[in-house]
Amino acid sequence: MTLLSWVRPFVSLGVCMVLGLAGLRPALADKAYVPERGQSGKDVIWIPTPKGLIDKMLAAAKVTSSDRLFDLGAGDGIIAITAAKELGAQSVGIEYNPQMADYARRMVQEAGVSDKVRIITGDIFKEDFSSATVVTLYLLPDLNLRLRPTLLRMKPGTRVVSHAFTMGDWEADETMAHESARGYLWVVPASVEGEWMMTGMEGGPVRLNFQQVLQKIGGTLTRGASNMPMLGARLSGEELHFQFIMTPEREVHRFSGKVSGSLITGMVTSPGGLLTPVQARKR
Repeated sequence: MTLLSWVRPFVSLGVCMVLGLAGLRPALADKAYVPERGQSGKDVIWIPTPKGLIDKMLAAAKVTSSDRLFDLGAGDGIIAITAAKELGAQSVGIEYNPQMADYARRMVQEAGVSDKVRIITGDIFKEDFSSATVVTLYLLPDLNLRLRPTLLRMKPGTRVVSHAFTMGDWEADETMAHESARGYLWVVPASVEGEWMMTGMEGGPVRLNFQQVLQKIGGTLTRGASNMPMLGARLSGEELHFQFIMTPEREVHRFSGKVSGSLITGMVTSPGGLLTPVQARKR
């Protein structure tokens, strides 16, 4: 045996070991990454949302298996995972930090919800989340305000839930708390501002005139020369409710219905319980 033939097997073995270790190194590096509480991110530091608050946030948003939830700034993916595993929702997490996104994907696999949860490495101000029925977030107040115009353009009825921070003068529809942590829920309102013509009521058409600031609404009803104020007007997503006093009877009638673009459909209930189907079109 020559010296070369004696050395060659060991050289080959060494090359294989080096190549094998090189192939394992990324996996080992990925496995080694664990996020640290308070670590810096693109615009925020990472503080995980406590499980107790997550449960209350998802309950307030009434998340079900028919929902598509987007978690903006997904971190370790716990909100998206919880919505999928416990409530059956299809979930998407958007996370800017590639290492954190990879970590969240591992958490998704370990939770056994890879068929329901997708983690995107991306920028929440560039990714499209318009298909969401529920949006969750734990960002700083200025980021919430930057996102607010996009959220308000989403389909009416979309639920938005934030850990800790509000949306400026867009008042929350509901608040929740777990120990020292607090959450806020908003329902994206339909647009009703302006003049509508309602038909279907006895006595002829009624003109509706709405004023609106976010989900806060008010207005008047006009038939002929008679003006009637809307009483207790409420708008929650697409759902619209108000009362009015019909002249000359001076009886309180109640309207309940839904807004769909430039059409409102619903029922007027008279004091005697008579239900009258009506609809209104925007002028």
